Amino acid sequence: MANTKEILSKAKQSWAFQWLKEPKHFFIAGKSTPSKSTQKWKVINPSTQELLCEVPVADKNDVDAAVASAFQAFQSGVWSESARRFRREALQRIGAIIRDHAEELATLESLSNGKLFSEAYIDDLPESADVFDYYAGWIDKFYGETVPVDPGFINYTRKEPVGVCALIVPWNFPLLLACWKIAPALAMGNTVIVKPSEYTPLSVLRLAELIREKAQLPDGVFNVVVGDAETGRLITEHPQIQKVSFTGSTGVGKKVLAGAAQSNLKTVTLELGGKSPNILFSDLPDLEAAIERSCTAMFSHKGEKCSEPTRILIQDTIYDKVVAGLVERANQIRLGDAFQEGVDQGPQAHEAHYKKVLSYIELGQTEGARLVCGGVAESVNKDGKGFFVKPTIFADVLPHMRIAQEEIFGPVLVAIRFKTEEEAIQIANQTHYGLAAGLWTSDLSRGHRVAAKLDSGMVFVNRYGCYDFASPFGGFKQSGWGKEMAIHSLEAYTKTKSVWIKL
Repeated sequence: MANTKEILSKAKQSWAFQWLKEPKHFFIAGKSTPSKSTQKWKVINPSTQELLCEVPVADKNDVDAAVASAFQAFQSGVWSESARRFRREALQRIGAIIRDHAEELATLESLSNGKLFSEAYIDDLPESADVFDYYAGWIDKFYGETVPVDPGFINYTRKEPVGVCALIVPWNFPLLLACWKIAPALAMGNTVIVKPSEYTPLSVLRLAELIREKAQLPDGVFNVVVGDAETGRLITEHPQIQKVSFTGSTGVGKKVLAGAAQSNLKTVTLELGGKSPNILFSDLPDLEAAIERSCTAMFSHKGEKCSEPTRILIQDTIYDKVVAGLVERANQIRLGDAFQEGVDQGPQAHEAHYKKVLSYIELGQTEGARLVCGGVAESVNKDGKGFFVKPTIFADVLPHMRIAQEEIFGPVLVAIRFKTEEEAIQIANQTHYGLAAGLWTSDLSRGHRVAAKLDSGMVFVNRYGCYDFASPFGGFKQSGWGKEMAIHSLEAYTKTKSVWIKL
């Protein structure tokens, strides 16, 4: 792989910058479609606060048009009843398209989200492509079963596509999380409508154009509209949409669920917020490695990750040493423009979120937590523009404090002291969330024992943050319903039919 400087040089010459100057349209019924609405949303570069472009905001007419397109395509069977090989090759083409345009898509991702170009290009884009190959391989391997019923009958089950699926994507991983949803939905024969966040729609809009040009999907199978909260409401309440997959905050997830129930009881998958604990026992195998990984997992992608280890629980005998190590590393993190060489952290994704993060830092100090690192906005531009927040660590945090209970979704880490294993488990489970959790120990029995007692959908032992397409991603409690990835995601995009035959 080329070094970062070479990649950045190419990125700055990317066609993406020219593309920003072109009018932005939706993708409906296999073609670029101007919005019926006159409302526009300004997409801002969070590194500079400069206007990147304007995108249309879908109204009821736009949503109805996208749904009609997807519904007609599904009813026709042009995709759902097509040969498995046809669908498999189509998904593989999409994966290849993403690889061929990785630099361009990563550029758009960084421009609108603020994450480092290296994070978009090296972390996000390969997985965005590979997930299509992974689910292409599942197309002829996910099937029903014969059931042992009473004599005189044959009973079997069929796995059938759900229908029109709405895929609502957040602003923190705009392209990657869209692909996590698109690939399994299409693999199972559904038609889709993707709604990226209005803050970060660029990479998905460009992918839609590339799919139209090169993927050879039947018209109406893949549709994209951009919109705000009202657009999301129109989608979740639409009676011809049979499934909504939503990734975002727990508060909005509850509204999605209410809208789905109010309309037609469409099925819902929710991947929501987290306040994940990361427990460091004094017998951990490598203290420095644990500190290093905990810091990386916490502050990469500027802390805008639902599964990040935002609560670090440290056994009292190593507490001071761990906090000092975290502070030392956090103070070395360099802030700057997403495309700047030598930078470790970009800006928060948009102004409203930037202000929210700063308000939580102020709250932590009001609550009495000890600020040991960061705690301020940092201007990296001469004009003072950009939504930059220094990596922040609070020590001596009590479990009941709001900064230890509520999702901040930024570069703010809270350190909590514990004495016993039982106390650590109690503190770890003492939130409304249950997305992920980590623990570090040399005691194999403790590792299994604590993992079993943590009320989280994912538990990482001795290495926080392990992800694979073959492993389910998703949480418990108010962190969501259902799973992304693996075979488990396929269940979310199919319905099971039981067929009885009398002999």
